[in-house]
Amino acid sequence: MGSRIEHPAGGYKKIFETCEELAEPIPALVTGVIPPWLDGSLLRLGPGLFEVGSEPFYHLFDGQALMHKFDLKGGQVTYYRRFLRTDAYVRAMTEKRVVITEFGTAAYPDPCKNIFSRFFTYFQGIEVTDNCLVNVYPVGEDFYAATETNYITKVDPDTLETLKKVDLCNYVSVNGLTAHPHIEKDGTIYNIGNCFGKNMSLAYNIVKIPPIQEDKSDPIEKSKVIVQFPSSERFKPSYVHSFGMTENFFVFVEMPVKINLLKFLSAWSIRGTNYMDCFESNETLGTWFHVATKSPGEYVDHKFRTSAFNVFHHINTYEDQGFIVVDLCTWKGNEFVYNYLYLANLRQNWEEIKREAMKAPQPEVRRYVLPIDIHREEQGKNLISLPYTTATAVLRSDGTIWLEPEVLFSSPRQAFEFPQINYTAHGGKDYTYAYALGLNHFIPDRICKLNVKSKETWVWQEPDSYPSEPLFVQSPRATAEDDGVLLSIVVNPGEGQRPAFLLILDAKDLTEIARAAVEVIIPVTFHGMYKP
Repeated sequence: MGSRIEHPAGGYKKIFETCEELAEPIPALVTGVIPPWLDGSLLRLGPGLFEVGSEPFYHLFDGQALMHKFDLKGGQVTYYRRFLRTDAYVRAMTEKRVVITEFGTAAYPDPCKNIFSRFFTYFQGIEVTDNCLVNVYPVGEDFYAATETNYITKVDPDTLETLKKVDLCNYVSVNGLTAHPHIEKDGTIYNIGNCFGKNMSLAYNIVKIPPIQEDKSDPIEKSKVIVQFPSSERFKPSYVHSFGMTENFFVFVEMPVKINLLKFLSAWSIRGTNYMDCFESNETLGTWFHVATKSPGEYVDHKFRTSAFNVFHHINTYEDQGFIVVDLCTWKGNEFVYNYLYLANLRQNWEEIKREAMKAPQPEVRRYVLPIDIHREEQGKNLISLPYTTATAVLRSDGTIWLEPEVLFSSPRQAFEFPQINYTAHGGKDYTYAYALGLNHFIPDRICKLNVKSKETWVWQEPDSYPSEPLFVQSPRATAEDDGVLLSIVVNPGEGQRPAFLLILDAKDLTEIARAAVEVIIPVTFHGMYKP
């Protein structure tokens, strides 16, 4: 499943370039036949503005949020995109400079102010960004763009108009929430974010947002914290990007990449510091797994431990015979993978890209298995009795349970990332297939499918082509787990008049069903959704 293609021409640099929004939807040229049941919109988010005036954004997660939409109707396709009118974007465009500090780019006082007002501004502190460039998801009948701060942005999925900025701190005790909530079939949403717990120590809250209300009130106003996970370090919360959920449990993986709270709080009083400056790696802590029950929300005090790794995306989590199976896209070691996602790194020539990736943590798809019922007399024994996995869990004399994974896929510098499954039918349940974006030395250049039971793999790849996260859409008459299609935005800079296209693949074998090409380059996108 590793990449068979090199990229000496450096076409990937085009997906990290600023583009303009569109005044109106543009038609796409369709080749192949789009399934008649595929009648809806693919919504995607990512950065679209990589500099403001003469000031560049430095990190992949800094560019201003651009929302994309491919509309599919009656076999025809149109493409549209607009920048979100966040405070970060509007003020940057007005003042022609970076006004609000982003993930890896610090904002500085207005150089046009006199020295006294600049000095005063310098010590006012950093505003939290509302640059919602990571994902979009439904809440009740509404749709929200999200990043990882306390702000989400209500958007119109038809016009892509920015409607409202929402501060989640007005409703629940969190410093921010992830852009990867879990959504149940009735519309109930669960998410996780760090917070201040007892005695000003850090903790992590699971937040529940109910489905559509009978009185048509905003579900966000009914948000509540249902359970809290403790932090392994009192003043240094781990970075958290996603979490696992089964029918009855939540699983939070606390990795050794930490936010130094003292550094972070000082950044609010001393300009020139960005979020990336506040991360550090704990070289001795390893990785902790935390479990809580869903209803009622109660923390399960088992001390699951394993060696250090980074994790950003959970593939799936499910229960089986008294065990919780947790499948993850991991990166070995405690060094923060985001250190390698500065735009200067990603825009290097191909040989430099490969050389840099040699130093980075190595990717691996892993399966961990957590036993729920643990007895002291089983000390020193493997507690996992599931016949289909080599993952182990051993109770130690100090009361910790040491976990070792089963490796589902591993290839040097070839990552299986931005994973997707048939979430509608198999989210939180036993499953067979995962789909993902293949990263070749951090450059996205293929779409992958993995059978997590047999470890069989499939790949779609074309020369000088750079796809996005593949979204699975289930066929309306599906009888098998992989009855459906994958949707991905692909950029091929050398294609001439139509350098980008919506790709539709058969999810069974990754053969092409159709593509819809447009006359514009499309920059990198992170996550999104299909809206029927």
